Amino acid sequence: MNTTRWMLLALVVGSVAACANVERSRSTANPNVSGATLAVQVCSDCHGPTGNSVSPNFPNLAAQQQAYLSAELQEFKRHSRTDPAGFEYMWGLSHNLTDKQIDELSTHFASRKLERRPVEGKPERIAAGKAIFISGLPDQGAPPCSSCHGADGMGNAAIPRIAGQHVDYLIKQLKVFQRTEQRPDGALMKTVTHQLTAQNMQNVAAYLQSMTNQ
Repeated sequence: MNTTRWMLLALVVGSVAACANVERSRSTANPNVSGATLAVQVCSDCHGPTGNSVSPNFPNLAAQQQAYLSAELQEFKRHSRTDPAGFEYMWGLSHNLTDKQIDELSTHFASRKLERRPVEGKPERIAAGKAIFISGLPDQGAPPCSSCHGADGMGNAAIPRIAGQHVDYLIKQLKVFQRTEQRPDGALMKTVTHQLTAQNMQNVAAYLQSMTNQ
């Protein structure tokens, strides 16, 4: 009788442990691990548990458009993006994700608040960037960023929020759009960025980063 009780107790303890492990799991190949758990246990290594990235190499995901996050995760999963971040890192993390996990991940980060950060750019750069954001560069054939991303830079569904993003990350992505074919969904942005100079990019990125605190 005692042996039977011990066996039952072991089964119960094992079951509880298995459940607990799922809640702390870092396995992106386990469909039973929720997107919220993966966000904290895996994605937080680069993007922070609330989507507020400390490193300028990794984008802030907090308050990003949910539909945009879902679409990008699907792009990573399909290996459609060949920019280094997508090819070398994100595909390995995303290729086993289920649609449910992707939806949960995007909802998790979209619902988080973007934290206030120190302004990185100099006032003159921010002012020049604001002019580009609002009015574009007609002489260079560049339309205003606000025409797609909105006057507040918050985006709209499939168009990403760019307000409050890291300067270095924004510049890196602008260069990817301008100089490569590594973003298959970037045809419009390639046209927009075609004539931008390095200084143009630095200015508009400085303005967008400053919008964290607005």
